[in-house]
Amino acid sequence: MPFPAPLDHAEAVVFDAYGTLLDVHSAVQRHAAAIGPEAQRLSETWRQKQLEYSWVLSLCGRYARFWTLTERALDYALAQHPSVDRAIRADLLDAYRSLDAYPEVPGTLERLRRDGLRTAILSNGDTAMLDAAVSAAGLGDRLDAVLSVDPAGTFKTAPAAYDLAGRALGVAPERIAFLSSNRWDIAGAAAYGFAPVWVNRTGQPDEYPDLAPVRVIASLDGLLAR
Repeated sequence: MPFPAPLDHAEAVVFDAYGTLLDVHSAVQRHAAAIGPEAQRLSETWRQKQLEYSWVLSLCGRYARFWTLTERALDYALAQHPSVDRAIRADLLDAYRSLDAYPEVPGTLERLRRDGLRTAILSNGDTAMLDAAVSAAGLGDRLDAVLSVDPAGTFKTAPAAYDLAGRALGVAPERIAFLSSNRWDIAGAAAYGFAPVWVNRTGQPDEYPDLAPVRVIASLDGLLAR
């Protein structure tokens, strides 16, 4: 049976990791009772600053490991929310190394590979943190490649970061379906030439109308739906 669009011409499906396969807020959720009423806002600040630091460094032509940015972003978030006890810092960083996968992720990866498509991660995360996260989530045997932007020395949305997927998989960009929960990442993937699918898990309004996804889904369950 033919694949549904946008998989009908795809040879590989490449996923962003953080926020797409892995729940970035699960680290704080595990310790929400100890953190108190600021838990959700702390998590949101942590994530926003982590991304912001990657964008600023890329625009400056500089690079640092994503784990370093994750630590810096948490320090900023704790300073921004002083009611949270800083003693929780080490526990939160440990939890970030083993984020929860969204429930539909293992089954989706298995189905794609069973149907003959190659699967991979392309993430801003550095190699060590990706290895830890993939292992903790039990996804390693469901992926053909786990790719960090480290070799490119820049973060997505730089074309050099997206280059890594086709080079590692031996697949042309137009034959790669790229999934991300981050609308900015989808914009970058569209500009690069992937077939981008936006996993809009939280019902965010659309942005970047000139760099549109080929499909919008609420979770990975929608990828194979017709």
